[in-house]
Amino acid sequence: MIEIIEAKYIEGYQIWLKFNNGISGKIDLENDLWGTVFEPLKDVNNFKNFTVSKELGTIVWENEADFAPEYLLNKIKQ
Repeated sequence: MIEIIEAKYIEGYQIWLKFNNGISGKIDLENDLWGTVFEPLKDVNNFKNFTVSKELGTIVWENEADFAPEYLLNKIKQ
């Protein structure tokens, strides 16, 4: 099961992620913030306030928005 074990905010909508399979890299989520739950994250001040949820194995925001870790891993591989 793929999980995020570490995440760091870089700038804008960019986050550096490290996965439990050893893969790490930078992603840009600016074009992925659509839909009701992601609308508040278009404000960078909200976007940069995420945490890594050990329960979900991914990054989550205060409004309960999250991305599947598999989706984020695929973005790094692109």
